[in-house]
Amino acid sequence: MGFMFGEAQWNQMEQAQDYGKSLLCDEQVDLREVEPEDLAQLAQWWNDPRWAVLQQRIIKPRPAQSVTEMLASWSVNKPHSGDAGFSIFECQDGRLIGHIMLSGGSLPHRAAELAIMLGGDQVNRGYGTRAIGLMLKYGFAEMGLNRIGLKVAAFNTRAVRTYEKAGFILEGREREIYFHQGRFHDQLIFSVLSRDYFAAVTPAS
Repeated sequence: MGFMFGEAQWNQMEQAQDYGKSLLCDEQVDLREVEPEDLAQLAQWWNDPRWAVLQQRIIKPRPAQSVTEMLASWSVNKPHSGDAGFSIFECQDGRLIGHIMLSGGSLPHRAAELAIMLGGDQVNRGYGTRAIGLMLKYGFAEMGLNRIGLKVAAFNTRAVRTYEKAGFILEGREREIYFHQGRFHDQLIFSVLSRDYFAAVTPAS
């Protein structure tokens, strides 16, 4: 029995367990706690200039220890924090394929920012859309968030398509905020609100 939004209050243990089982995984991707053995690979992806240019304000590789400490701090997952960070694994063979996080979602605003990083050879396989979908479910259904937003470079067209496919709505544009290759580039602002998310995933009665 799969968990469905909009169902009546649970009246048996199995309903709660089914929700817990499906909260952070689907048929292809699994969001798990970040373990020390994940961090070296994640740091390598973070420092790769081919992907840094798509996600970071400046291409400036940092020592691996510094990056691993940063990623670990994003993924502590304290019980009452408005932050959450997970490693992304591919279900079939258990490969680490990336990292995803929500930050800043604490009371009273309950408005978090989403960030995702996939390994270079893991893009264009639908993993990002699935991982984002799971993180939206986690943010709204478990953390009680009201808004999940993100910012993305306008030239990162593949990421823009992924966010739009996941249900994000374009809110605005920050003009000429990135500087690469001697010129300025725009940044786009997207968000999903809880009411829009639940309206999209709850079956009509």
